[in-house]
Amino acid sequence: MLTRLTRFAPPAAERPRWAARSLDVCLWLALAVPLTAAFDGVPEVRTWTAAFGVPLLAAAVAVRRKWPLVALAVPVALGLVTSRDLFTFEYTAALAVLAYLAGVRLERARAPLWFFAGVAAVSLPLSAVLVRNMWPWFTAVLTLLFNIVLPWLLGRYRRQYAALVRSGWQLAERLEHEQQAVADRTRLRERARIAGDMHDSLGHELALLTLRAGALEVDPRLAPDQRAAVGELRAAAGTAAEHLRDVIGVLRTDDRAEPSRVPADDSVEALVARARSAGLTVSLRRDGAVETVEGTMPVMGGRAVYRVVQEGLTNAAKHAPGAPVDVRLTGDGRRLEVTVTNAAPPPGTAPVPGGGPDGSGLVGLDERVRLAGGELRAGPTPEGGFEVAARLPTTGRAPVRGPGDHAPWTRSQRELAAARQQVRRRLVQTVTVPAALFTALLLLMGVFALISPSWSVLDRGTYDRVRTGDARETVEARLPFFSMDVPPDGTPEPPPGHTCRYYYTRPYADDVAYQLCFADGRLASKGVVHRRDRPSPG
Repeated sequence: MLTRLTRFAPPAAERPRWAARSLDVCLWLALAVPLTAAFDGVPEVRTWTAAFGVPLLAAAVAVRRKWPLVALAVPVALGLVTSRDLFTFEYTAALAVLAYLAGVRLERARAPLWFFAGVAAVSLPLSAVLVRNMWPWFTAVLTLLFNIVLPWLLGRYRRQYAALVRSGWQLAERLEHEQQAVADRTRLRERARIAGDMHDSLGHELALLTLRAGALEVDPRLAPDQRAAVGELRAAAGTAAEHLRDVIGVLRTDDRAEPSRVPADDSVEALVARARSAGLTVSLRRDGAVETVEGTMPVMGGRAVYRVVQEGLTNAAKHAPGAPVDVRLTGDGRRLEVTVTNAAPPPGTAPVPGGGPDGSGLVGLDERVRLAGGELRAGPTPEGGFEVAARLPTTGRAPVRGPGDHAPWTRSQRELAAARQQVRRRLVQTVTVPAALFTALLLLMGVFALISPSWSVLDRGTYDRVRTGDARETVEARLPFFSMDVPPDGTPEPPPGHTCRYYYTRPYADDVAYQLCFADGRLASKGVVHRRDRPSPG
């Protein structure tokens, strides 16, 4: 069932080339359809922009996978050329779709954020200098926020959600492998138990065979050569029993206690002495009531102490040859703590060949310490060395913790938790970032609406001094930098080929305004317009 569920559709990067190209063509056609509206009864500049926009959108779709921001910059530039407020029917769909695809494709957010800030910064002088009004910039920022940033955030959320799904499937696949490994270990344990049963049965038979051969060896009714042959048979049976015990001992993988390989008369001092004789610089320190607690420690605890020191010295000899090693035993009456710390290897010292860390030694050591009721920790030190430390009970038997107690999260769990956290963060960003920016923009627009009328007032003296036929540059040099956003209600459209600007006669009086219309680089007409009135000559 799990195998069948894992057969999901491949990502877009793995689709056949012809399928990807067909998808690009369909996307280009969908984005180019709104541009056809620019060829019917619209200003000539929009017609030319749309004519160039069709092939440029094709190029943007072609590079959207490799350079998502370059693809997004194409409709942004075409929209700013068409309208200074960036809000155009022709490129609304292209902006939203390419921004969403950029959010899906781009992993890091720094470059897109710089891109959005650049668009807002570029549209500001276009509105202030060319239109002489700040309201088109506010419209451009709103378009940027809702038509570009919001789809980009949705794309990023979609990307993180896909990462979460991938992490879930990877975790499920790893769990499946772990289940298979558990089943394999169970089968191996069962085979080992069968081997143990065979050992017990065959060992018993071999023991009986040896006993019978011994009896025949001293039977006076047999000839000397026969007794010699029987003696050889008895020796061979004993040797076979020894070999059988060794082979079964190697195959044994169950959790029963195995015979200790530590010599009966060996100790930590003897182990340290052998390491010194081999050329390792080792210091042994004893703190607290170590001598008192060593005599009362359980057998499993004493063996664990020996193995911790042995493993620490072995790791130091393999991975930090030439570095000094400090072995420390500390007892407090109830617990014995053993610590083996090696310094960082000298510069230029290479590890012993074949001594690559595979983690099996520490894993086995952790199991031995756990079964003795203790805790093991191992890891690098801040000085660049490595430390192996264990804390073991010295009296009685401490509760044996489970194999997973106090263990850190697995890699799969960390990846899944990180993916979930990123998805939640992206969802919060998708909702809060546009709302916060929109609120800040509304506040800025409110402040500008309160103070901008005072910047768009044309005094009567300046209005009287400008004459019809004056050069446009001369007239604009005398006018306020900002003009009215919209003329008074009822003001008729300017004649064809004329560009008109409107200025307040007094602050916040939007029922009457000065009208100055330009054509062919000169002031063509001027007048005063009233709400729902036609222009009157100046």
